[in-house]
Amino acid sequence: MTTDAPRPEVLRYTAFSSTPDGGNPAGVVLDATGMDDGDMLAVAAGLGYSESAFLTAPPDGLGGREGRGYTIRYFSPKAEVPFCGHATVAAAVALAERIGPGELVFATRAGTVPVEVAEEGGTLRATLTSVEPHVEEIAGADLTEALAALGWPAADLDPAFPPRIAFAGARHLVLAAATRARLAGLAYDFARLEALMHRLDLTTVQLVWRESATVFHVRDPFPVGGVVEDPATGAAAAAFGAYARDLGLVAGDAVLTLHQGEDLGRPGELTVTLRAGDRRVRVGGAGARIG
Repeated sequence: MTTDAPRPEVLRYTAFSSTPDGGNPAGVVLDATGMDDGDMLAVAAGLGYSESAFLTAPPDGLGGREGRGYTIRYFSPKAEVPFCGHATVAAAVALAERIGPGELVFATRAGTVPVEVAEEGGTLRATLTSVEPHVEEIAGADLTEALAALGWPAADLDPAFPPRIAFAGARHLVLAAATRARLAGLAYDFARLEALMHRLDLTTVQLVWRESATVFHVRDPFPVGGVVEDPATGAAAAAFGAYARDLGLVAGDAVLTLHQGEDLGRPGELTVTLRAGDRRVRVGGAGARIG
């Protein structure tokens, strides 16, 4: 971006909460035309949020209604990521405030992501539909290293939820805690976990605890993004939905509620919807402007 070019407007929104003090904050630039990678990274680093979203014109053939399709890129304070759920929700809510609720289509590095924004009781809620997900096993040595970095004994895992790597736009290692206390007691070796995650191309580690058949509490260490923990993680929620369905831990038709951010003082709620006959996962939540 040239020095005499106008500086882009950087908005701040939170996702998966109807109030600014909950959920996960994201920076949103609705017109990133003229910004290069360095410009976007500088904005993301300056904000310090786990991710920020940058929108430009859609590619040819994206589809969707005229004026409601965009290319979207996501940057953490340290690097670009292929897909980010909470920044997608934040961007969709920001757009809906300006062009009205309805259907949006985003071209991401991970693929095409449709989003539906609706107003419910004065609150805007956005629901994204993930790209095709998949789930794979993790090597025993890699699991051992992950647990060592987290400081979790293997006995603290829930045996009903086998460790797996799940993808629904980005890769996440899913580990289930046997107790809520284990999930709450998060203190890990940042550099050690970061090194493992880079080697396995992981975006976050999705730590979960099952409260009931369809209610979970989750946390997401995010050292590869330069952030100790992500307060509410839509991409990981989508990956977890695929994981839970593929392993037969929930029904093929199911609505899951994920509570995240409570341990950080930023409570958020993510709704994960699974539909029989459709491999994609839907993740929705409220959004609100900060400031």
